[in-house]
Amino acid sequence: MNIRQEILKSIETKPFPEVKKFKKVSSYFGENTFSVPTMKKHISKKTFEAFEAWMEEGKQISLVQANEIADAMKRWAVERGATYYTHWFQPMTGMTAEKHDSFISFASSPGKVIETFSGSKLIKGEPDASSFPSGGIRTTFEARGYTAWDPTSPAFIIESKLGKTLCIPTIFVAYHGYALDKKLPHLRSIEALSASAVRFLKLFGSKNVRKVFSTCGPEQEYFLIDKNFYRLRQDLLLTGRTLVGAPSPKDQQMEDQYFGSIKERVVNYMYEVGEEAYKLGIPVMTRHNEVAPHQYEFAPIFEESNLAADHNQLLMEIMKKMALRHDMVCLLHEKPFAGINGSGKHLNWSMSDDKGNNLLNPGKTPEDSLQFLAILVAVLRAVDTHADLLRASVASAGNEHRLGANEAPPAIISVFLGDQLTQILDTVEKGKKTQISRQDIMDLGVARLPLVNKDMTDRNRTSPFAFTGNKFEFRAVGSSQNISTAITVINTIVADSMDYVRTKIEAAQKSKDFNTAVLAVLAEVIRETKKIRFEGNNYSEEWKKEAAKRGLPNEPSTSEALKALVKEENVALFEKYKVFNREELKARYKIWLEMYIKLLEIEAKTLNEMVNSCIVPNAFDYQGLLSQNLEHIVHLESTAGLKFLEESVVDMKVHLSEVTEMIYYVRKNAKAMMQFLEETKGLEEDEKAHRYFTDLKPIMEHIRKHADLLEGVISDEHWDLPKYRDMLFVK
Repeated sequence: MNIRQEILKSIETKPFPEVKKFKKVSSYFGENTFSVPTMKKHISKKTFEAFEAWMEEGKQISLVQANEIADAMKRWAVERGATYYTHWFQPMTGMTAEKHDSFISFASSPGKVIETFSGSKLIKGEPDASSFPSGGIRTTFEARGYTAWDPTSPAFIIESKLGKTLCIPTIFVAYHGYALDKKLPHLRSIEALSASAVRFLKLFGSKNVRKVFSTCGPEQEYFLIDKNFYRLRQDLLLTGRTLVGAPSPKDQQMEDQYFGSIKERVVNYMYEVGEEAYKLGIPVMTRHNEVAPHQYEFAPIFEESNLAADHNQLLMEIMKKMALRHDMVCLLHEKPFAGINGSGKHLNWSMSDDKGNNLLNPGKTPEDSLQFLAILVAVLRAVDTHADLLRASVASAGNEHRLGANEAPPAIISVFLGDQLTQILDTVEKGKKTQISRQDIMDLGVARLPLVNKDMTDRNRTSPFAFTGNKFEFRAVGSSQNISTAITVINTIVADSMDYVRTKIEAAQKSKDFNTAVLAVLAEVIRETKKIRFEGNNYSEEWKKEAAKRGLPNEPSTSEALKALVKEENVALFEKYKVFNREELKARYKIWLEMYIKLLEIEAKTLNEMVNSCIVPNAFDYQGLLSQNLEHIVHLESTAGLKFLEESVVDMKVHLSEVTEMIYYVRKNAKAMMQFLEETKGLEEDEKAHRYFTDLKPIMEHIRKHADLLEGVISDEHWDLPKYRDMLFVK
């Protein structure tokens, strides 16, 4: 029995944890967050009113008021057992970062300490930031970077087995103010969207709206595998995905996993994730089995996008931590297993005003429907004009494996609206009524505009940007990605398009009444953006051909997609709305290109190690066993002279030859791969990334092909790596 078989036996005997005492979620939801209601209880009325004015009108609080809030936050945290605090931020690594400081300070008495926390420490921190990616904004010896409190996202307490830490959400900037994180551009984009949307709504008669913000609900897909299998796979340990692995005879083809009964070990894990999430105010709403074996999903209730992004980052950390407590590992890579469904993070996006109105709700009156259609058409224009930026926002090494793999939308960006909305837009475009079902909509006579129902579309699960009733679902986001980047792009391009449509309507109003002017502008934009709309199967080859005819970009390469960030017209767009400046965009292009290169190099070197330390040695053992058996059969055939032994010798020679050929190609391609890495060392990063996509990845696939063939013929006792059938079906 080898180590893999020993692990299989041990998993079957693992006991389940004891059942916890039940508590109503409402009794502890958000108990570990210093929420606005909690803050209100702990500070004076005057300071709280100043804080509210800061949030609503941008009027900065005083240092005295900051000190009061900081002291209240410290007292609240210390009462709950926190001994350290940290500025919690989101650097360009895509993960979160933190440096812990104690609350203690020396008291007046010798040898005595007290817990203190000042407003200045709350508002600003200075971590040693030299090793975070900066993309050339700063050099390694320039260590100074600053964190600054984001008061729109509540502070929270993270619990570990032996202690608690107060975490304060912050932005992260360089010495000269350049954004070095994901949060600051996101916050800037919210401001840009709000300004454009408020102006837009005033044009349609909403004079009292002062603020608009994007709202989001990211659906988080993930895999779970037993921790022991994970530890035996260098590829999962170092890269998050399997670099080799033959398909299991049974995977997802029976379609029996999706929404199926959740196994007890997994549902126990889900309960603990939910409990930790609820304590932090994360509104996890849905949990279920996903398409592939051992694949699952969590989905939250909609929140303001900045909070939704923070909560999603926290949720991913909770998911990974809780999995280890259950002797499992949570895999967030977009494609941990080849040949089966990958994991995405469907980003549901909408807009709301400060009166609680969802701007993508069609409304109950023809006037509301007119405003809704104008906003809808503005979003269409945003996607049509800036499809390259949407593609760049989800570009990563992991997502390359998923996009266009008949489990996720292709790299072609298009919009799905559904039959009813398509028919309505056709009516507006042509300026006359077409045949419309009375069951679906009624014509109420406002310039031939029908009333739009709230639930007017089916869902198209193949579309990258689909309208689903009162929101858009951006399905191309990868499961491991920080959603802030995609939200930042969507907010900015929609702000730009709302300004464009509003300006066109204002110009048309000079010669037409308002309704006629709006419909004339909408008809023009609908015609201009028609190519971005597609209602069919985005997975099909026919769509790829049709998209090419329409002139829609289809860029499968991460390195090529990222170039959209530094196009002059896109730099001008982001600078216009003060979301990124030129240097920040250049830095992001450089950082994400470097990350792509480094990830592929790690994968290639890991694969080479696996070939030399595991795959080939296992294959040589099996090859030796075949050779011994062949010698034995040849000897038996020569002495016994039986006809079937003669045929058996021929068959064994063929099999030995096949195995020897597989070993040869695995070793040959592994050597070629390492030689390729050596030859491309001196290339510029953009050329290196291009060569890695066009040349390195195919070499790695050749190695995988022959390694997987070996796995399919070598006996279990001679194959040490956990197989797909082990990892995906052992509960």
